[in-house]
Amino acid sequence: MAALMSDRHLRVGRSSRRRFVADTLHALRLLGPLSRLRHALAGDLCIVAYHRVLDVDDEDAFDFDLDLVSASRTGFRAQMRLLRERFNPVRFADVAAALDGGPPLPPRAVIVTFDDGYDDNYRCAFPILRELGVPAMFFVSTGHIESGLAYAYDWFVHMLLTVPVQNLRIDELDLDIDLPETRVQRRLLGAAVLDRMKAVPAEVQGAVIARLEVQWNIPRARGHADCRPMSWDQLREMHAAGMEVGSHGVWHHMLARLDDASMRAEVIASRQAIGAALGAPCEVISYPVGGFDAYDGQVLAAVREAGYALGCSYVSGTNRLPPAEPFALRRLAVERHMDEAWFAALVGLPEAFSYPSRRRVG
Repeated sequence: MAALMSDRHLRVGRSSRRRFVADTLHALRLLGPLSRLRHALAGDLCIVAYHRVLDVDDEDAFDFDLDLVSASRTGFRAQMRLLRERFNPVRFADVAAALDGGPPLPPRAVIVTFDDGYDDNYRCAFPILRELGVPAMFFVSTGHIESGLAYAYDWFVHMLLTVPVQNLRIDELDLDIDLPETRVQRRLLGAAVLDRMKAVPAEVQGAVIARLEVQWNIPRARGHADCRPMSWDQLREMHAAGMEVGSHGVWHHMLARLDDASMRAEVIASRQAIGAALGAPCEVISYPVGGFDAYDGQVLAAVREAGYALGCSYVSGTNRLPPAEPFALRRLAVERHMDEAWFAALVGLPEAFSYPSRRRVG
């Protein structure tokens, strides 16, 4: 188990160093000048990526993946205020228009995005965005919107945190280990196992989680108030208020881990569902999981053929204009332990304060 979790501990150590340097630059009042200089020279597009905005008062009582909680309400409000004051929030529609010969993007352009479609996006993030006048893109997995089912990866973590058994066996991953006693250790184990699981085909991932639901009698159909997707009515309200809605596939499958027919069905069906529900074309897709192994040339070709204008990865970085690959735009992940100084450093000096994206080997 220690080997499984070694990468996570290394990441925590690097996080502490980034926070210290960001806080130091902030205290010395150097962040603002360095950020302005960097963006004046780079002239690129910054896209920030969130999953959930949620107040978690008691982490021990929260039965889902804490790593998907990107910010609290208070933290998110401060972050959006900073973007409004120091940057120029834009929409993907503005990017598509600029690439098509329309007005160029303003300097220090930034886009706010959300992946998956958790209902706290509507309850917690949307009111703040609307109040501050900051547009955002919500990438949703349409199968979850239509069914109300919780997200499979998050449900796997939920099962690990709540099941009373003492052993985890997953033959497909050659894994047979004792479950740790503490919730902190189980969270770390869950993240490590999911990372390993994402290396196998999508249908195998789904089968493993479905089998554990039955084996442990914790079915996703039971639902949970802390892990619900948004509804179409909520998305229609957000869209009418100026928010954008994009595809995150149908069932949040890693597109590069599907066979060609299934991958194309996810790309096409999700776009059609969003267009039908909102009465407006879906122009942008975000690849579920989104790392280097989540999409490939075959996926990019299918997305182009399906009629999308742009695509987003979860690979860390910013985007030169015009982008070399408009269907693999890079983003900057926002995480809940980032204080205001670190967030300002993340968007102001992304080369130094974002997490490098790990390339999977094997």
